[in-house]
Amino acid sequence: MDKLSFLQDWYQKVWIEGDMGAIDAFFDPDSVANGLMRDLQVGPEDFRALVPAILRLVRDQVVRIERHVETDDWLWALIVVEARAARTMKPVRIDGQVMMRFEGGKIAEAFNHFDYITFFEQVELMPADTMALCFSGEVLG
Repeated sequence: MDKLSFLQDWYQKVWIEGDMGAIDAFFDPDSVANGLMRDLQVGPEDFRALVPAILRLVRDQVVRIERHVETDDWLWALIVVEARAARTMKPVRIDGQVMMRFEGGKIAEAFNHFDYITFFEQVELMPADTMALCFSGEVLG
């Protein structure tokens, strides 16, 4: 299976269908994903907690891979996730990028960067225009 199809299957099975049992088919047991939070590495076990926590906030999610580049054992992809906020059913859109290295047909390491501030604004866990407020010197909380 090519790397793009592999990534599409990852999002379909784990992030859309919520199949936590499928995680081991995608990640090497010693692999880590970086970029969710500063100095935080997420392994397969961590995804079993993280994915359900995020999926509780959204419904009807669709994942699109807008662009991708494959080289040797690396894949880079520009991702768009559209969904509905679970509490309000308002539209949610989050953009992000992933870069991952493959080894033995599985993800060996990954670097993820998604716009979580906008996501948390859209699911109403942060105030609207959080970035603008912070840039203006406003203190949240």
